[in-house]
Amino acid sequence: MSIPDLNLLITLDAVLAEGSVARAAARLRLSPSAMSRALARLRETTGDPLLVRAGRGLVPTPRALELREQVSQLVQDAQAALRPVTQLDLAKLTQTFTLRTSDGFVENFGPALIARISAEAPGVRLTFMPKLNKDSALLRDGTVDLETGVVGDSISPEVRTRALFRDRFIGVMRMRHPLSQLVMTPAVYASGQHVLVARRTQSKGMMADALKPYGLERDVLTTVGGFSAALALARASDLIATVPARHTGNLRAGMHSFELPFPALEITVSMLWHPRMDADPGHRWLRQCLWEVCAG
Repeated sequence: MSIPDLNLLITLDAVLAEGSVARAAARLRLSPSAMSRALARLRETTGDPLLVRAGRGLVPTPRALELREQVSQLVQDAQAALRPVTQLDLAKLTQTFTLRTSDGFVENFGPALIARISAEAPGVRLTFMPKLNKDSALLRDGTVDLETGVVGDSISPEVRTRALFRDRFIGVMRMRHPLSQLVMTPAVYASGQHVLVARRTQSKGMMADALKPYGLERDVLTTVGGFSAALALARASDLIATVPARHTGNLRAGMHSFELPFPALEITVSMLWHPRMDADPGHRWLRQCLWEVCAG
């Protein structure tokens, strides 16, 4: 079996990204005739026309669309592998990193992380983006450099992860809440009105399963999308919020927190990144900063 010319991957990446033979030729600094010959070889190798004429322009075939993301990733990985690793000079590093996290994570760990980054690399800036779902597409396309969260089944298998900390759920209510004076039992907990944190409107939350052995069910008065919103409602009403302890440390200041009176699920909060950033010196430094801030 003959070995294919791997240089064709670079040509194919340019053709699929530009959607134009002329623009791809300019990008690769090839003459139009050389680009045409390369496209002919690509068509022969793949067994597909890749680009076909539609009016005055060219459109990609289904096979070309299928290959576009895969080929782009292969070329990026090859370039990263051949790029020499340079010594990182934090004093001269000027870069903006985008982190996708929950609002509670930003409020609880953001100040310490910003202080650490500013002290070591004054030219680095952080952009925090809200995490509305667990889709890995933003990591894959480079929109997001790093994100935090609980690793679930929906996480793309190529995404790299590192655990930041373990967390446990606790109950939170306003000071002088009527139930705050009672010994907290499963029945007392279930007797209050609750605010549920869930992304899916039909979800009953993890505490529903924890209460089943006691034959109890919470009265969920309202559902919100984040822990910060849940605590804001609990602070200003008689609602009870059930939230992870470390994740919400600063947000619970001035409120009555209590241990749940039944075994509750613990979670591991991790940081996630795309493997193409694995060896990048600046990104490795950022990951270490975040890990140390959370560990501390």
